[in-house]
Amino acid sequence: MVATLALRLGIWFLLTADLSFVNIVLGITIALLLPGKPKRPIALRDWLRAIGRFLVVLPQAYFEAVEIILFPHNEEAITLEPTEPRRAAGLVFWDIFLICFTPKSIVMNYHEAEGYQVHWVRRRSRL
Repeated sequence: MVATLALRLGIWFLLTADLSFVNIVLGITIALLLPGKPKRPIALRDWLRAIGRFLVVLPQAYFEAVEIILFPHNEEAITLEPTEPRRAAGLVFWDIFLICFTPKSIVMNYHEAEGYQVHWVRRRSRL
């Protein structure tokens, strides 16, 4: 609760850039009135798996960037990448960030039951 309030106040002060008494009272009031979403418990193994994926995605992003520069990518595809149902909001954000971090893919939509709808840019396959 305190961390959420502090985050909301921090965002409020960054947006308004005003630390007057009236703005502080207004920011606290708005931060308290904003509805909160019930949190889902997040297992440590899920976060460790997400950090492990980041260690894989980081060099992959550089490789894909060089590959796009050297070779044309003229083909597009849209796929549905499955995910575990009812994931915590933090892990959903992290997954979307990792998918969009690589230059060949971007998340177009998130379906909680099915997964992520991802747009890919690919090299045209030679026949």
